Amino acid sequence: MGTQTPEEAAVHRFSVGDRVSQSQYGAGTVTGVDERHTIIAFDEHGSRTFITAIVKLEASDTEKPVKAKRARKTAKTAKASAASS
Repeated sequence: MGTQTPEEAAVHRFSVGDRVSQSQYGAGTVTGVDERHTIIAFDEHGSRTFITAIVKLEASDTEKPVKAKRARKTAKTAKASAASS
């Protein structure tokens, strides 16, 4: 458990939850990272998986977009939906 090489440090530069930017897909949030793959949920393009050793990412200071919460179906609305079908 010595010091990391520059390549190893670059591989583990970002961790889950970090906001990053990638040239093709734009801003996103890191959702998974290991020595082989980095998974990013992009704001406009969904989730993408990259090879950790070659992906080019930059830190991003953009805010994570707020997703609207969907209302939970109640028993009353479920019955109304079934009756109208």
